[in-house]
Amino acid sequence: PAGMFLRLLSDVRWQAANPRWRHVTCCRRSSSGTAEPHPVSLPARAQVVICGGGIMGTSVAYHLSKMGWKDIVLLEQGRLAAGTTRFCAGIVSTARHVSIELKMADYSNKLYQQLEQETGVNTGYTKTGSISLAQTQDRLISLKRIASSLNVMGIPCEIITPKQVAQLHPLINIHDLVGAMYVPEDALVSSANVSLALATAASRNGVQIHERTSVSHVSVQKGRVTGVETDRGQIQCQYFVNCAGQWAYELGHSGEEPVNIPLHACEHFYLLTHPLKEPLASNLPTVVDPDGRIYIRNWQGGILSGGFEKNPKPLFTEGRNQLEIQNLQEDWDHFEPLLSALLRRMPDLEALQIMQLVNCPESFTPDMRCIMGESPTVRGYFVLAGMNSAGISYGGGAGKYLAEWMVNGYPSENVWPLDLKRFGTLQSSRTFLRHRVMEVMPLMCDLKVPRWDFQTGRQLRTSPLYDRLDAQGARWMEKHGFERVKYFVPPGKDLLDLDQSKTFYKPDWFDIVGSEVKCCKEAVCVIDMSSFTKFEISSTGDQALETLQYLFSNDLDVPVGHVVHTGMLNEKGGYENDCSIARLSKRSFFMISPTDQQVHCWAWLKNRLPDDSNLTMEDVTWKYTALNLIGPRAVDVLSELSYAPMTPEHFPSLFCKEMSVGYANGIRVMSITHTGEPGFMLYIPIEYALHVYNEVMNMGQKYGIRNAGYYALRSLRIEKFFAFWGQDLDAFTTPMECGREFQVKLEKGMEFVGQEALLEQKHNGVYKRFTMFILEDHDTDTDLWPWWGEPIFRNGRYVGKTTSSAYSYSLERHVCLGFVHHFDKETGEELVVTTDFINQGEYEIDIAGQRFQAKAKLYPFSSLFTHRRRKDEVELSSYQRE
Repeated sequence: PAGMFLRLLSDVRWQAANPRWRHVTCCRRSSSGTAEPHPVSLPARAQVVICGGGIMGTSVAYHLSKMGWKDIVLLEQGRLAAGTTRFCAGIVSTARHVSIELKMADYSNKLYQQLEQETGVNTGYTKTGSISLAQTQDRLISLKRIASSLNVMGIPCEIITPKQVAQLHPLINIHDLVGAMYVPEDALVSSANVSLALATAASRNGVQIHERTSVSHVSVQKGRVTGVETDRGQIQCQYFVNCAGQWAYELGHSGEEPVNIPLHACEHFYLLTHPLKEPLASNLPTVVDPDGRIYIRNWQGGILSGGFEKNPKPLFTEGRNQLEIQNLQEDWDHFEPLLSALLRRMPDLEALQIMQLVNCPESFTPDMRCIMGESPTVRGYFVLAGMNSAGISYGGGAGKYLAEWMVNGYPSENVWPLDLKRFGTLQSSRTFLRHRVMEVMPLMCDLKVPRWDFQTGRQLRTSPLYDRLDAQGARWMEKHGFERVKYFVPPGKDLLDLDQSKTFYKPDWFDIVGSEVKCCKEAVCVIDMSSFTKFEISSTGDQALETLQYLFSNDLDVPVGHVVHTGMLNEKGGYENDCSIARLSKRSFFMISPTDQQVHCWAWLKNRLPDDSNLTMEDVTWKYTALNLIGPRAVDVLSELSYAPMTPEHFPSLFCKEMSVGYANGIRVMSITHTGEPGFMLYIPIEYALHVYNEVMNMGQKYGIRNAGYYALRSLRIEKFFAFWGQDLDAFTTPMECGREFQVKLEKGMEFVGQEALLEQKHNGVYKRFTMFILEDHDTDTDLWPWWGEPIFRNGRYVGKTTSSAYSYSLERHVCLGFVHHFDKETGEELVVTTDFINQGEYEIDIAGQRFQAKAKLYPFSSLFTHRRRKDEVELSSYQRE
């Protein structure tokens, strides 16, 4: 079979290139004729143990050794590159929607290009280019958005006509195409050989590689990795890297402290043909036909073609899988729709002889993005797995970022979209994973319009008000497994139409959200925001205050009952979290963070809180339902329900007080709304949630109260220039770069994490600046909408990308938020961004290749808050949080 031929070829090349390995292999065949399986014993200790000898494990070993770490052992249960890597189609493609994935693929491409020269191992690298086909206008828009991102990153790319497609690839049937995207730098490789080349280089740098060695157990003491148990003995180590591919889930659960790695295998099919009568040229472009759900590449003069069918076949749900992946059963009936799509796209293949239908497992994750990073529960336990059929494209870049993470404590790019800590334990249910990957695999080819939602694994985490809100027309989205309302469909609207509406243009919910926004500004609205992460931190003495003062940038030594907006910064001054902290008592604090911070923030704090029995931290997310009362009449509703004056004189801005509302006691009321509008957040003990909601709605009738959702919240916060952690803010963004100096108390009398970096920025200036853009010549009804990730141009030169956007119903314009950089025209070096640089430029926003004029502002249009108590802590800092 073809796969075996590739494998044998790889073995020969690997042995020829690696004398140390050749010596081990020779020893296996001792003169007595009996095979000596393991002639070289395992070391007793190492700094790093990597489990998995596929593209990921070898890439991590290669990059760690390049960065100077030499005491590394790589263990492979079978033979190197004998798992999914061996069957990988070998297509290196940079055409990615997510910025960090695009960067990983670009780095991989450049690495593989020079790997053969570095190692002497033939990687089969051939620059072929790729053509992504569009059968619909929406698909073409999607490709144009990707093309905009590629071009500003310096990756050659162009949108081409069907006729140009035919010139590049004469076998393609172009009759149903509306256009395509051509990326000339994309390539093909032999994935097994790339893996062997990386292993060769790592081995020369001192990495020890042991095949036929299974890891059975990871030892953990006091929350840290201490070693691994194998079928050949124990190795003590400081770091363990799980690169076990489809086995990563089981391996994660085999340790003393389980590590949840949410991935699941599906069968993945592709066929190999004999060469054509006129063999295809080796540099013929790879073809991706997402509307046909297939990809096609040249293979030894014939064709290799696979795809992502609508009805995938998950496997190994019970955890049983082979040591090395033997070829699974052919299933021609299952492959038939993909074969039909191939023959429609290339009718000349009808007479071609098929050599083999290959079926191999591929790992998929719950959100179609790979998994990397350190475990939130075990220090020193790193993971790189779940490549969603893009392992060879990401292999080089992913290995580099993980190696940087291990050596430096952080990678060189923002990898939050891929971080293991974006998942909680709830995503590790095998039933959930099985059902979700059956949805994920077809989504690999489905059109991804903005604001689409997964349909499987839903209604998992819900507010106590879920059924009440659902009955009133709530339309739901999901964040970190939590159901949250997008908007409410008024009675009489066609629900089916709204649920089906997926577009790059003006959405069907436009007027609905507009009326919710209007109500927030003129009357009063209720938004259920129970998904917020909520921690309580307390101590018997001053430990809680002292610790939080060190970990947070703002001054938390405020009077009891005050709320402080603050950043939880890293050593470089970047936002690890953006939160609000209320001082409940002298020794107790209530911390509110974004929904997807639940795992990340807990791990970050746990690793930095002193080991002191007098200091406690509790996750109380589930103890409180959160209702946001937004609007000028919120004060009237709450005053009547609590029989207490709620006016600014009695209840100032950024204040917190425990009150009774209706019959319910112990409700934490805070005068913040996270939107810049007046109002209150109510944190309600969960058993009182329904009662308080009913009371609020009944009392609010005379004030015009209505329910609202997160889309209204987004519109309000963006027009007020509030940033949002995870989209606008990340670990590489500092308060100085986004106009939040007032959230930082550099002189609070004690050191805090990130202080040095911020002092340096204050002295030297910043190299990027968070800016608000109002689109000028944009027609909301007929033009494409901005969403996020659109390139920003200043005086015709690229200066950055948007991070979020929304339609402002007040300004009747689209508002985009994003970062502006200042690149030197000659060298491309980053220069300091000044206020004058922002204000003196002419700006354009590129939406799918079309540029729209925009006005740049460093401050929002309207005054943010009617009632300001402390000028240095206006609600501008309530940026954040959808």
